Formats: sequence, C-alpha cells, structure tokens
Amino acid sequence: MRQFKTISEFHEFRRLPKPQHPLISVVDVGAVPAFDTEEPTNLLFDFYAISVKRMRNVKMKYGQQPFDFNEGIMSFMAPAQVFSMAVANKDEEIEKSGWVIYIHPDFIWNTPLAKTIGQYDFWDYALHEALFLSAKEEATVTNIILAIEQECSANIDRFSKQIIVAQLESLLGYADRFYQRQFLTREKANHQLLEQLEALLHTYFNRSDLGELGLPTVHYLADCLHVSPKYLSNTLRVVTGQNTQQHIHAQLIAKAKEKLSTTSLTVSEVAYELGFEHLQSFSKLFKAKTNLSPIEFRATFT
Repeated sequence: MRQFKTISEFHEFRRLPKPQHPLISVVDVGAVPAFDTEEPTNLLFDFYAISVKRMRNVKMKYGQQPFDFNEGIMSFMAPAQVFSMAVANKDEEIEKSGWVIYIHPDFIWNTPLAKTIGQYDFWDYALHEALFLSAKEEATVTNIILAIEQECSANIDRFSKQIIVAQLESLLGYADRFYQRQFLTREKANHQLLEQLEALLHTYFNRSDLGELGLPTVHYLADCLHVSPKYLSNTLRVVTGQNTQQHIHAQLIAKAKEKLSTTSLTVSEVAYELGFEHLQSFSKLFKAKTNLSPIEFRATFT
C-alpha cells in the first residue's frame, strides 16, 4: 500500500513535475511517464481525483472490480479510497490521453463547495460504474478542465481560488447531469439489473434459514450484483421510482402477505421467519406499507 498525503508526493512517485499549486493539480495523462511495473501497486490518496481519459494496455482495479479505459470515460475518487494499477502486457505499448485533476480537501476548505462536494453520489461509485461521455459531453468537460489548468498555470492571485472553485462546481454539476442521462439511456442494462435484484430478493426471502440470516441489507445486495450501493439505488430510482431499500420492503411485504393469508403461523412466527428480531418492528413496517396491521390483514381472509 502506498499512501499519498499530498499531491506533491504523488507527482514525485509518478515522475511528474512539481505541481504549481500544492493543493490542486491538473495533469495531462498523455505526458505521464509509463508505469514501470507489471505487478499491481495499491494506492491511496488523501485527496480527490477527477479523471477524463482513455488508456490502453493499463489495468486498474478499484475495490474488487477490474476496469479498462479503452473508451473515453469520467471517473471520480474521494480521499481514502484504494485502487491499484499495473501494465497489462509489458510487450504492448501503452496508449493514453486525457486529464486528471487532483484536489486536496484543504484547497476547498471554508468554501461552499466544501459543504456540498460529498453530496454527489458518484464519489461512492465503483470504477466500472464510471461515466461514459458522448463526444459533446466530453468536449464540455474538457473545456472546463482546460480552464482550470490555465488558471492553475497562471500567477496565483486573490481571485484564483474563487475562480477555480466555481469551475469545479460547474464540472461536478455537469457530471451529475450526465450521469442522469446515462441512467436513462442505458435502459436495457438497467432493466437487467432490476430483474437480477428481484430474482435475488425472491431467492433470499424463500430461504428456510431466513430467521437466522435476518433481513438483507442494501450493501449485501449490491455486493451480490457487483455494483456499489449508491449506484444500485440510483439506477433503480430511475427505472422504478424506488430505491433499493424500498424494493427490499416491497418483496418483504409480499412474502408477509403470503404467509399471513395461506398459513396458520402466528404473527410473531411470521415476523421471525422473515428475519425480524422484534415483532413490533415487523408490525410497524407492515402497517406503514399496507395501512393494516398484520392481524387486520389476516382478518380480511376469514
């Protein structure tokens, strides 16, 4: 594990010129020296990284998911997120282009962006959930990055930080907009993810040991589907209007109705078989979703 507390440390590690500003740097990916090892190197930044790039013959791993940069994509890494990179094939030439912005949290300290930057869900997306840009979108993003790079390269004055922060806010705003477009345009993939989730929940709620397992969590389901929790919830919200937790509750209530209407189990037994530790929690959720208590619902079938 290599941890980099400052942007300057990372520049030195990658044999880049010293950044002109210690707290923010814009790097031309095409000018970065080749990565000189076949073995993956785990890296951890104490700063943000926003990239728009294409890279051939470079493997990256973010969390447990591998990814390649053969297409022009935009990706985001927040401080304390681990990733690795290595040469895919030492006999092949590395091809790379694009830009990376490194931003230390101290740069945006005491600005409005410091309060809002963490609200963007894409910081928590896995690398393979990166933003695939259209040519027009990529041009928009690149123009903002070039404006930031120009400002960083100029003589720093009292206006510099305010201007750069405003451009960063614009960049993040466009990224948020483009992600919403991506959710909408990937209809087939989104519906396949929904179908996989529904099948996973159906299997889970029909397990005989559900009482011991407890209710499924959003993180558990996301891990099973190989996506990040926030990406899963945002995809489902676009397709169905409901997030992952609401889908869990929908399947849970459907199974509860089935047990209450077709078995002689007590309400307590139903609650336990569905993974609830406390009857009150089950009854409260059931009534919130159906406007009836479990006993009142069962009474409709007598």
